Formats: sequence, structure tokens, C-alpha cells
Amino acid sequence: MATKNIEDVDLYAILDVQITATESEIKKAYRKKALQCHPDKNPDDPKAAETFHELSRALEILTDTLARAAYDKVLKAKAAAKLRHKELDSKRQKLKEDLERREREAAAGRESNFTDEQKLAAEIKRLQKEGSRLLQEEQQRMKEEIHKSKARHTEPFWDPSLNRIKIKWKADKSDLNNGGYDEATLRKFLKKYGDISALIISPKKKGSALVEFSTKEASEMAVDLEKGLPENPLTLKWLNDKPVLTTKSGPSLVSERDYESIVLTKMRQAAERQRLIEEMLKEDQGL
Repeated sequence: MATKNIEDVDLYAILDVQITATESEIKKAYRKKALQCHPDKNPDDPKAAETFHELSRALEILTDTLARAAYDKVLKAKAAAKLRHKELDSKRQKLKEDLERREREAAAGRESNFTDEQKLAAEIKRLQKEGSRLLQEEQQRMKEEIHKSKARHTEPFWDPSLNRIKIKWKADKSDLNNGGYDEATLRKFLKKYGDISALIISPKKKGSALVEFSTKEASEMAVDLEKGLPENPLTLKWLNDKPVLTTKSGPSLVSERDYESIVLTKMRQAAERQRLIEEMLKEDQGL
């Protein structure tokens, strides 16, 4: 596909930023879009490389002071001309274009012998010769971030839902105090080992509970060390015989950064509690 003339391309639209955007905003927009369309992440999309090239060219020009100034001058002139064109009929339009052409030719002879378009072309040519250090840095940053993301998805990680711990203690069916344990008491004993992802006491079977810890270390310490009340000790055992790690990709960085609301968090916690209750009921039925 032939490369479009730079004066015919809206570089700000490509990056989805305003013409008044700062260099920092332009870099941020580039990183966001480049991560989405990077060829390494879209091997089956033949247009990914072309789109990534357009983003790179936009970053290269809009982060170079001289090139951006030249480009903005052409862009603003074209926008102003387009606005004026709407107010003219075809006959007056032709007369106007002839007049502007003669004015440009006269200005080129009096001043620098270059039109705005020619000045922009000269700045683009300069960039091509010099190379853009900033562009190279940003592209390297993209590659590193993509590689890190891929590495995170292949490294083993701790999934609390796959490493539940069964808690048991002595309690008669008629014991209203459930052997001296309720959720608050269990949390008091267990929280010293680390963050508790979920804890539920069996709604049907006395002396039984399930717990999930956020980390492997907290889970292992609780299983090895916790005894509970001296008069009614706790027994902690892995529900699946031993702890396991998984290499399935966990929550993505993007989704975590995309600012989960408090309402969604509470809904997720409620769903997790219901899931644990159902799991415990299955366990009780199997005993």
C-alpha cells in the first residue's frame, strides 16, 4: 500500500488526541494504541504492522518540535481553508483557489522560496536522515512490556480457589456454640498468617469450615502451625492433598488498571462467598 503524503494524514486522529495535546499526552496515547496493535501481539492481522507504522510515524513527527510546528501550520491552514470553502459556491471557489495559488507563489519568491507544504516535507526528510531516538526508545519499551506480559502468563502463580484448606474441630450436632468457633474466632486465629481470600463455616455440618489464603506462604504456615483453642484444637488439611501452582494466565494488568469499582468488588465477593458455600455443601455430602 502506497504511503500517504503526510499533509493528507491527521496524525492527531491516529493517536486519538487533540491538537493541543502535550508531549506527555502524545506518548501516553501512543503507548496505549501501540500495545493494542503491536505486530507481535497480532500475528494473524495483516494490517497490524501498517497500523503500528502509522502510530510510530505520528509519534515521530508530533514529538519533534520543528516537525510538529511545520505539520501544525499545514494542518491549521487546511482546516481554515476547508471552513472557508464551505461558504463558497463552486465558481467562487475556483477564483479563490487561483488567488491563493498566486499568493503562495508570490510569498515563496519574497520569503524563503518554500511553501508550507515544502517546509513540512523538508522537516520529514530531516527526521528520516537523523532517525528518531524517541521513537526507538518507545518501540523498545513496547517490546519489553509485551515480553514481560508474556512471561507473566507463563510463570506459575498461586490461585487460592485451587488451594482451599479444610478446617475441622470437635462439635456436637446440638452444640449451639459450634465447639467454641464462629467466623470471627477463626479469622482471629488465621489472619496472622496473611490475607484471607475467603472463609466460610459449613451451614449444615458442625465443626467444619473452608478457608482460602491469598498467598502460598500464608496457606502453608496455617496448615503447619495453627492449632486454635487449646481445649478444642483445630485440624487444617489441604482439600486437594497438597498445594498446587497454575500457569493459566491470571487477571490481566490492563483490567486491574482499568479501575474496578467498589460496587463490582462487592458483587464479586458475594459471588465468591456463594461459591464457597456450594463447595462446602458438596464436601459435607461426600463425608
